[in-house]
Amino acid sequence: MMNVKQVFETGLKMGIDSDPRGAKLVKKYLDTVKKDFEEMKPEEQKYFDKTLFTNPYPDSLIHYADEKASVKRVMAGIDIGGSEVILASQMNERGKAVDLVIAHHPIGKALADLHCVMDMTVDIYELLGMPVHTAEKVMEERVKEVGRGTHPINHFQIVDIARLLKVNLINTHTFTDNLVDKFIREYLDKKGPENLGDIVKVLMELPEYQEGKRRGAGPRIVNGSPKHRVGKILVEMTGGTNPSHKVYESLSRAGISTIVGMHMRDESMFKANDNSMNVVIAGHMTSDSLGMNLFLDELEKKDVEIIACGGLIRVSRNKK
Repeated sequence: MMNVKQVFETGLKMGIDSDPRGAKLVKKYLDTVKKDFEEMKPEEQKYFDKTLFTNPYPDSLIHYADEKASVKRVMAGIDIGGSEVILASQMNERGKAVDLVIAHHPIGKALADLHCVMDMTVDIYELLGMPVHTAEKVMEERVKEVGRGTHPINHFQIVDIARLLKVNLINTHTFTDNLVDKFIREYLDKKGPENLGDIVKVLMELPEYQEGKRRGAGPRIVNGSPKHRVGKILVEMTGGTNPSHKVYESLSRAGISTIVGMHMRDESMFKANDNSMNVVIAGHMTSDSLGMNLFLDELEKKDVEIIACGGLIRVSRNKK
């Protein structure tokens, strides 16, 4: 039987194994975190979360939990708010115990530190052939923008509800974004779509995207036409949140013809179009659900019951 800490560590290992940077660069990042900590002044060190020595994703954390508590049933959602935490508490009172609530999107300190995970995109872009100084420059401004945007939010409102109701609560943002990023990259490589219409067609073979279309948010082409050839594809489904719109000129120069992403801001879509790049938006909740499902399937294999809520499209790939 799993406990809360083991559930979290299962997701962490899966996320690291699927990280688009590769294990060597993830280890290098963790080594840098430890070195930065050692160079901090003592008054700064006392505020540092030492779990980040082994967790390269500060937007994915255990928020409130008895880490040794047994987990037989979890409630999992893309977005978990106070109402979902209260729902879990109500289910506990009504005899259907929820041992752990799992959010995908960041809450608590994970939301405050969302921008801290975005540096991983610099390594990703460098691996694609973009000069590192260009990657750093275009991302630096965007990282600061996201940091400013999340700073004034009431980060701990949901965590406080969980604490008062004694509901175990974690979130797994970049963990599961890495999973869907790898899955879609390998899936498209295997399917070999020739044009944008083919990309939409093969995405629609996946049950999460089928349900997304039923809900009005299926895959769509936002730049280009169905007959446009795909060229070199960049799957853009991890890295915290949308990158700077300035990156698309450099990606085009690096030979990327088509972006397949979860979502994209208008200014980024326009910039990609200015550089003759195709863009296919697979869908936000659907792609997040696919990543979460790959993680939840591992829990299910260990006899953990899954209750879906908060926009999660639950699809199990385990054989019954």
